Amino acid sequence: MHTAPSDTERERRTAPARGPVARAGRVSAWAVAALVAAVLLLVVVRLPWAGDLGMHAATLQRLRHSPLHPGNPLVDADTPSPYYSPWTLLLGLVARPTGLSVFVVLRLAALAGLALLVTGVRSYVRTLTADRAAPALALLGLLFLWGPARFAWSGFLGLNSLALTMAYPSVCALGLAFHFWAWLTRAARGAAGRGTGLGLGLLWALILLCHQFTGVVATLGGLAVVIAARPARATLLRLAAGPPLGLLVLWLWPYYDFFALFSAGADLEAVHRSLYRDPAGRFGYALPGVVALGCRLRRDRRDPLVLFFLLGVLTVAAGGLTGHWSWGRALPAALIPAQLAAALEVVSAGRRAVRRGWACVLLGALAAGAWAQAGTLGYVVRRDALPGVVAAKYRAPWTGYQWAVRAGVRYGDVVMARTFAARQIPAYGAYTVAPGYPDVFLRDAGRREAAVERYFSAGTGREERRGILREYGVRWVVGGGPAPWLREAAVGPGHQILYRVVP
Repeated sequence: MHTAPSDTERERRTAPARGPVARAGRVSAWAVAALVAAVLLLVVVRLPWAGDLGMHAATLQRLRHSPLHPGNPLVDADTPSPYYSPWTLLLGLVARPTGLSVFVVLRLAALAGLALLVTGVRSYVRTLTADRAAPALALLGLLFLWGPARFAWSGFLGLNSLALTMAYPSVCALGLAFHFWAWLTRAARGAAGRGTGLGLGLLWALILLCHQFTGVVATLGGLAVVIAARPARATLLRLAAGPPLGLLVLWLWPYYDFFALFSAGADLEAVHRSLYRDPAGRFGYALPGVVALGCRLRRDRRDPLVLFFLLGVLTVAAGGLTGHWSWGRALPAALIPAQLAAALEVVSAGRRAVRRGWACVLLGALAAGAWAQAGTLGYVVRRDALPGVVAAKYRAPWTGYQWAVRAGVRYGDVVMARTFAARQIPAYGAYTVAPGYPDVFLRDAGRREAAVERYFSAGTGREERRGILREYGVRWVVGGGPAPWLREAAVGPGHQILYRVVP
C-alpha cells in the first residue's frame, strides 16, 4: 500500500546538492538565466509589435480617457469587453494622471509582468525542492523546452512567445498563477491561516479576470496541489472559503459578464484549431519532461507535477475529441509541469550518475530549444549584425501606424480599414468600422465585417460605398484606391495610402 512521503523523506529529496561540481552547475545555471533575463529586458525597450498588442493598447486608450465607461475598445459602440481586467484597469489609472503614452505604460506592464513571472516561478519551485539551482533551471526549461518550429501565443512561455507578449495581461496572469500555486502549496501543507482561503480565492478570481485561459491553467494546477497535499480537514475547511469568494468577485466585476464567456466558445473555436497542429514541431523538446514525470510518479504517486500534467492532458484531449478547439489553450497545463520536471530531475534524481545523465539530456534539449528561438535576438540586435543563420530565423515586427496619427487621425475618429491596419489603428485611439479581433460582446460584429467587405469590394457601387461611410461616421480610409469623396492624406510603409473623407 502506498503511503505519502514523510517530512524527513521529503526534506531528503529536496535537499540542495553540495560539492564543487554542484556549485559550478548552480553558478552556470544562474548566469545563463541572468543573460536571458537581460535579453528580455532589452526586448522591453524595443516592445516588438505583433499579434494582440494593438488590442491591449486600445484597451488602455479607452480606460485612460474614461475609466468608468470605456465602451468597446475597437469600435465606436457601448459594449463590455473581457479585455477590461483588473490589470488593464490599473494600467489605465496609471496612464490617466501621469500623461504617459500608452506604449510607455505597456513597457512598464512588461517589466511588472516579467518580475511577477520570475518571482512566481522561484516561489513555486521552492515548494518542490530546496536546491538553489532549481529556480534558474526551471526558468530555462519554461523558456526553451518547446520545439524546433517557431511558435508564439499569449499564455505560452517560450522565449519567442514571451518576447512578443510580455506586455500582455497573460504574462501578468501567469506570474500570479505561479504565486497562487506556491501559496496554495504552503497552505495545504498546514500553513493556512484564518484568512488564507479568502486570499487565495481573491487571487484566483484576479487571475481569471486578467486572462481567462490562464485562469483555467491556474485552476488545474491548484486542483493538482490540493489532491497531492491531502490537507488535514481543518486546513481544507479554511481553503474551502476561497472558491465562493472568488466566484462572488467574478460575478460582481462591473466591466463585463465573466460567466457569459462560457456561451461564447463557438465564436473562438476556429481561431484555436491550429493549436492542435504539429505538436512535435512546437513542443517536441518537452518530451524529456514527460519521462521525468514518469520518474517522479515512481517516487510519489501523488506528485503535484504529475497530477497537473494529467489534468492538462485530459482537458486538451477532451477539446480535441469534441471539437472544442479553444480548450487547446489549456496546453500550458501539460507543458509547464513537463518543463519543470525535466529541469528539476537534474537535482531530484537519487543517484549522482543519474543526475549527471539528466543534466546532459537537459543541456541538449535546452541548446536545441535556444537555437530554435535564436531569432528572438533580432529584437535587441540589428538584423544585419546577426550571423546569417540566426538572421534567417528573425521575423520583423509590425511597423505601426504613427504615420497616420501624424497625418491627422485623432482619438475617437472612425477609420475604414481591414486586416493588419484594423488590428493596429485602435492602439492610437481611433476606432475601426469592424473589430480586427473576435468580439464576443459586439452583437453586430458580423454586420460590420460585411460592411467592410462590401466597401472594399470592386463590385460595390459609389452610392453604396458612401452610404457605408455615412452610416458608421467614417472620417478616414486606409487603402482601397482613390474616389471622388476621398482626399489622399499620407502614404505609409508598404505604399499604404491614408485617405481623408471629404463632404
